[in-house]
Amino acid sequence: MEQTKPSGRKATSPSEELVKTITEAIQEKKGSSIVVADLRKIEGTICQYFIICQGNSPSQVEAITESVSDFARERLHEKPAHVVGLENAQWVAMDYSDVLVHIFLPDVREYYDLEHLWEDAPLTRIPDLD
Repeated sequence: MEQTKPSGRKATSPSEELVKTITEAIQEKKGSSIVVADLRKIEGTICQYFIICQGNSPSQVEAITESVSDFARERLHEKPAHVVGLENAQWVAMDYSDVLVHIFLPDVREYYDLEHLWEDAPLTRIPDLD
């Protein structure tokens, strides 16, 4: 049953709040080409959402990773279960259980093409902030 807030708007789940917070954290550090894959209706998936984005350099990938971690911790008291890939910062994966965050360098993102792996999932492209 769908819950509504007193204002009549649909209540958001903790996972949806986390997705929104992570998206804002990525935008804060000028991360680009953000895509949110909604995996909730796909059987056998390891999480509810994939968030995929990119930074233009290893240092920007690190900054985005730190921003995501800070926003999630400060706003929602969430910490990632695992963070891998910071050694070379070409592809960092952050595991928030129901939400997996992938932060790529552009050429690495193009090579692995995660969006196509999950093409059965509804994909939401978040406009870049300029």
